[in-house]
Amino acid sequence: MATTSSRPQKRWDTRRTAKAERLRAGAAHCDGKVVERGRLKDLLQNVVRPGDRVALEGDNQKQADYLSRTLADCDPERINKLHMLISSVSRSEHLDLFERGIATKLDLAYAGPQSVRIAQLVDDGTVQIGAIHTYVELYARMFVDLAPDVVLLCADKADRDGNLYTGANTEDTPTIAEAGAFHDGVVIVQANEIVGSEELPRVDIPGSWVDYVVAADRPFFLEPLFTRDPRHIGDVEILKAMIAIRGVYERHEVVSLNHGIGFDTAAIELLLPTYGEQLGLRGRIAKHWVLNPHPTMIPAIESGWVESIYSFGGESGMNRYAAARPDVFFNGADGSLRSNRVLGQLAGQYAVDMFIGSSLQIDGDANSSTVTDGRLSGFGGAPNMGHDPHGRRHSTPAWLELARGEGASRRGRKLVVALAPTFRAGGVPTFVETLDAVYVGKQAGMPLPPVMIYGDDVSHVVTEEGVAYLYKAHSLADRRDALAAIAGVTPVGRRAEARRTEALRRDGLVAFPEDLEVETRLANRSLLAARSIEDLVAWSGGLYEPPSQFRDW
Repeated sequence: MATTSSRPQKRWDTRRTAKAERLRAGAAHCDGKVVERGRLKDLLQNVVRPGDRVALEGDNQKQADYLSRTLADCDPERINKLHMLISSVSRSEHLDLFERGIATKLDLAYAGPQSVRIAQLVDDGTVQIGAIHTYVELYARMFVDLAPDVVLLCADKADRDGNLYTGANTEDTPTIAEAGAFHDGVVIVQANEIVGSEELPRVDIPGSWVDYVVAADRPFFLEPLFTRDPRHIGDVEILKAMIAIRGVYERHEVVSLNHGIGFDTAAIELLLPTYGEQLGLRGRIAKHWVLNPHPTMIPAIESGWVESIYSFGGESGMNRYAAARPDVFFNGADGSLRSNRVLGQLAGQYAVDMFIGSSLQIDGDANSSTVTDGRLSGFGGAPNMGHDPHGRRHSTPAWLELARGEGASRRGRKLVVALAPTFRAGGVPTFVETLDAVYVGKQAGMPLPPVMIYGDDVSHVVTEEGVAYLYKAHSLADRRDALAAIAGVTPVGRRAEARRTEALRRDGLVAFPEDLEVETRLANRSLLAARSIEDLVAWSGGLYEPPSQFRDW
């Protein structure tokens, strides 16, 4: 038997040694941890190596855009074959990296603004997709098989020792920083400004996690992703909101919830202080939220509907308002909002009674996806929150109402609600026989179709036609027929048979507006608590400061 002393000696510090060598190579381009703005490109070209796995922030809203622009301008002879980990592929230079030959492989969660371009680059082989993840899934893998060699982050303020203040838009920064700092990755941070330590309002990330800081050429880009102008909410959105409030929120007394992005859910938020108040629902539903600071939530907050909101990130123009409502928002001792995307996703997965959101396509089995032909938009956090987590153990009335099983196998169920119009803009059907994602997945060589939410997780579907209570179905045929009954004249809806639909209504698997006592004649804009961005500013007492593109007064 070989003894320990006779075995070849194995190195256990190769990553640490490699990082030390990188830091030595970067030392000539910085003063301590501070990189001069004009020397950032040189630093990157000496610290980043071909084939590196690079985590770039790319959050849902907050972008390390100075770092991404500079990396995209590097010499592809020196930096190439990078494997990029970008949760939100939102900027043109994210894909310039691939067109210039600096990067070849991409793992992502969302690609809204770049969804068409990324689909084209995947088609021509310029971008190799590792996987389309949920946010939590991608960050979790950074602690398992996707540990980054280099991390590129952004912060509001930094001091010369690398201590960071992230402010209201903390989002994903602590999680990605930790994945790099504790597995010998190089952590580089752009800050809006570098200040004295005494000028940091609070320390969100300690300097021991950070290797380099650089003052950016301008404040990091922040997209107002969750701002919806009430002027664009029409009668159809209002009708769907009324149906959802009566047929889901009231019926199940949903107390804790998450809203997906869109005008459909914004309409619900603006109907709570009006239609919800008429129904006597204040104090009974919608009290605890996992949600970005949606401006359309302001009237519900001011009307006393909301007890708490925990946020994934901030929202442009909402900082003063959130700071002035500490009973509702989770704020730091400095008064500013504290957000965290991973904790928000976990709260949205396990701690809420309901997730409600929309999709671009839904098939006859209630599978849904935002990946369509020519558009690879990704999923964001919807699959995290849009499923029934079997690890949940705490009970609430809404969760127990959907309970199933007997004895030790009995458990409750989370409400997962698809809220969608039967047709989208231009007469494009939302409900289709087969998701485009099936074809797109095959074309991109994916082992599975990029489905956002699987149909067997969906408990309800709401359209302007009514509600399908899929959780009540005794068979797959029942589910399909209930969904067809409220899918309008789409390819799925045309399968509905009048006699079968009437039987489903009698059995409670389908409810039309009249079954819910929803007066469709009231579904107009007069029901909205705010009908413009200007109205939202007024509701906030002037604390909401909307971005310039939303100001029309």
